[in-house]
Amino acid sequence: MGSPSLLFNSAVSAPRSRAVLALFIALVCMLFAGGQGYAQSELPQVLAARVSTTPERARVVIDLSGTTEFAIVSLDEPERIAIDVKAAGVPTLAPQAVAGSGIVASFTTTMAEEGRARTELTLNQPATVQQAVVLDPVGGQPARLVVDLIVTSDLDFKARVAADLAGSLRLRLPDGMSGASSAEDPFAGTEDTPSSEEPSVLPEASTSAAPSESSTAPVAQAPLAAGSRPLVVIDPGHGGIDNGASAPSGIHEKDITLAFALQLRDLLVQSGQFDVALTRDDDTYLTLNERVTLARQNRADLFVSLHADTFQAADIRGASIYTRDDQATDILDKVLADGENRADIVAGYVKPDAKPAVVNILVDLMRRQARQQAFQAATDIVKAMQPSVALRRFPVRQADFFVLQAPDVPSLLIELGFMSNAADIANLEDNSWRDKVVEAISQGVSDYFTQMRGK
Repeated sequence: MGSPSLLFNSAVSAPRSRAVLALFIALVCMLFAGGQGYAQSELPQVLAARVSTTPERARVVIDLSGTTEFAIVSLDEPERIAIDVKAAGVPTLAPQAVAGSGIVASFTTTMAEEGRARTELTLNQPATVQQAVVLDPVGGQPARLVVDLIVTSDLDFKARVAADLAGSLRLRLPDGMSGASSAEDPFAGTEDTPSSEEPSVLPEASTSAAPSESSTAPVAQAPLAAGSRPLVVIDPGHGGIDNGASAPSGIHEKDITLAFALQLRDLLVQSGQFDVALTRDDDTYLTLNERVTLARQNRADLFVSLHADTFQAADIRGASIYTRDDQATDILDKVLADGENRADIVAGYVKPDAKPAVVNILVDLMRRQARQQAFQAATDIVKAMQPSVALRRFPVRQADFFVLQAPDVPSLLIELGFMSNAADIANLEDNSWRDKVVEAISQGVSDYFTQMRGK
């Protein structure tokens, strides 16, 4: 099976010296050399590049003679963002001015080396990629790479730089992941506004105690940029050859989680507050590592994995929400986590070493921040669920679920209930109960991001 991916959003690294720059170039070359690849004669030409900016947002449009692959990297000293595309050549152009004033101070487009063109943006303030998508030619318009930037905090920018240095260089893959968007175009009416074929944001296919790792001084959470829409990635657990848990009636966990995920996606989209994507929208098998990679590649603001587990004690019931910690909250939590992690082995996939590469203290700060944010999101969702949904005692819990291992994405695993308990099975198969749960999760997600915007 091909590698799954969202339709956009990669962001990469920041050299501080010639040695690090050489490493970055080598990584780009390795990625560009991998996969399907392009013969040099098949590479498109860069036709033009332009940048529009405001104090809150910026858009880069690169016109191309054909579709291609790209990678995006964050650079510091000074703060920049570089966009590399596979291309045969760049026209000789006079230096161009940025349209408007704000995030981007200036930009250049040149050939970095044979087969690779680079558009480099010099920033007035820290920024991050909100979305990036390659568009097919339509009408009289050429193919385009459209990259949208939004303001971020200095801490977040440095954390992304650290993640990139740790080997998180990402390249957009050709296959799309199912999703939906409710966004309107912030650049409507400007020269660079995409046509109706050019989506402005995410296209249809981005415990009882706080985590123990954050017991040291809390890390400041990076606030969301005003006006930006967070990307929520919903992960329906299991799928394909992996049924998950099964009820006596014959219904499988994979079917229950998918039904909840589809309904949750639709409700979040209808709110107009979020961009939403699913890791799967049908009976497809994805490895745990692929699910995590999808969230990281697309810089999800929140990753929510849905499950409905089973346990040998039939009296255990109720919903709960997990954040990740290497030390499970109790023995039951450890058993459940081990069971989920074994799903890949049962399906014939041996998961790789999941420990993130940490190159400096910034990566550690990034990981602690993500886990603190996940804990806050879990708390807000539990508060919204309490009035109408049966919960386990101490419903916000911790366990070492592999699917929660992304160091830079706040990640949750929601156990909707136990398929080993008759009352929970009845709820999980009841549409009206699902309505209540989905509404509560949606409200909790909204409450969490409202808090984030206010920080």
